[in-house]
Amino acid sequence: MRRQLLGLIVVATTVLAACGSAAVPTAKTSRQTSVLTVGIGTDVDTLDPMHQTTAVVENILGMVVESLATVDQNGKVQPNLATTWQEAADSMSWTFTLRTSVEFTDGAPFDATAVKANLDRLFDPKNVCPLCGVLAKSVKSVDAVDPSHVRLNMTQPLAGDVVVGLLSTQAYGILSPRTIQPGTPAYTKQDKPVGTGPYVYRERVPGDHLTLVRNEDYWGRRPIYTQQVFKVVPNDATREALVRSGQAQMITLPPISDLPSLRQDPTVKVLLGPSDRSIFIAINTVDKQQPLLQNAQVRQALNFAINRDAIVKSTLFGAADPATSTLASTLFGYCQVPNQYAYDPDLARSMLQKANASNLSVTMVAPTGRYIQDFQAAQNVANDLRVVGVTVNGPSTMDWPSYVGTVDVAPAKATVDLHMLGYAPGFLDASQAMQQMFDASAIPPKGLATAYYDNANVSALLQKAALEPNRDARAQEYCDAQKQVWNDAPWIFLWVQKNPIVYSAQVTGIGALPNEMFNTVYAQPVSV
Repeated sequence: MRRQLLGLIVVATTVLAACGSAAVPTAKTSRQTSVLTVGIGTDVDTLDPMHQTTAVVENILGMVVESLATVDQNGKVQPNLATTWQEAADSMSWTFTLRTSVEFTDGAPFDATAVKANLDRLFDPKNVCPLCGVLAKSVKSVDAVDPSHVRLNMTQPLAGDVVVGLLSTQAYGILSPRTIQPGTPAYTKQDKPVGTGPYVYRERVPGDHLTLVRNEDYWGRRPIYTQQVFKVVPNDATREALVRSGQAQMITLPPISDLPSLRQDPTVKVLLGPSDRSIFIAINTVDKQQPLLQNAQVRQALNFAINRDAIVKSTLFGAADPATSTLASTLFGYCQVPNQYAYDPDLARSMLQKANASNLSVTMVAPTGRYIQDFQAAQNVANDLRVVGVTVNGPSTMDWPSYVGTVDVAPAKATVDLHMLGYAPGFLDASQAMQQMFDASAIPPKGLATAYYDNANVSALLQKAALEPNRDARAQEYCDAQKQVWNDAPWIFLWVQKNPIVYSAQVTGIGALPNEMFNTVYAQPVSV
């Protein structure tokens, strides 16, 4: 119910987590439980929850910095640092009851003052938070009512799913107030996060690894592994070799072509986890270097040029589903658009010719190791474009931090016409998935709309849906927005990928969430 939306009772696993620490490992098992090594494909580009935009970073930061709410195995929002929440009768404020007897790992108390300090930082117009969403525009002020209650005073009512969903994301992770004092460099850029989580940040060697150590005073159930090391390994075959040899206990994104043999290997286990990640080629829709891309008909033609089914089958080995809308079907508000971009190279050529774009020339970049077969798939896309007469310079590639620095820039600083990206919303709602289409405020450097798309009709629909108390009406408004975005084609819509994980058969307790998060917090050797 909208007017009295209460936080749900903590699910059984969370209750257990709050009941105390796990048993201290014995001498017999201490060596086995000292270090869990995870091979990841891309380097960490930021350690500030406010600035992060990458699921791998969210995974790592989430073990250190917790949010007021969290997403469970079924994609439902559950209490975390907040135990309950309630919307005011007039919908113009929200009050959160906070968990008590919790401390940050630097000794600062977790209380309403700490939450207020974090939210004030996030909502400060001088700061940039790409994933803070519509909530950042809708909170007038934050009050620390008493140590265990914090109140958000709204400028406009928001749908309850949006408010609580956003507060479950890593962008709203709560840092120690001692580390984000106004007027200090860490207020705008945090590189040594201090939170309340089960692990503590120890070190990062750029391009090599990041290390977390166990929080011995964690308020919930204590993890088994005393350290978790995230090793940066861009090459998927090398990651596979690490887990097969036992040098890593888990890897993300193995070589997809090797999944059959990995499933036959008794030393490892394969988890094809759920995902809400849409993969696309963002098109520079305000491109001055290539003004033909400003024409929606040209962008539609590029969509008709791509043989998604063939790429998913031959390059992704079936680990994805071709896009049927602008977002994944697992999200609330999804609808399949009626006019699908079926593979039709003849139509694509005809449309380019009618738009005087027969000699279209574009530059293209794609990452390596960030998504399933990302660079290989981008090469397929480039070849399909060449078939219909488009001259494609690239794709070229680079390490992930450099890649983000190249594509996540203001329009005047853009240097490429096409770039591959993927987006996995932190909670399963179209409001999060479509914030890249919200309005001009989503355009870099403030947001993640790297196609620089801005349609007033879409913005109005998304704004209306964010305020809409009726879920059916919200769903229709999101559907209407998807249809408009699909027709405007700011992206080459590609596919929704799955989330493959490979881990040692000697380890248990590794899982995946439907928002494409892996879960290693409570991993443990099978003998423990």
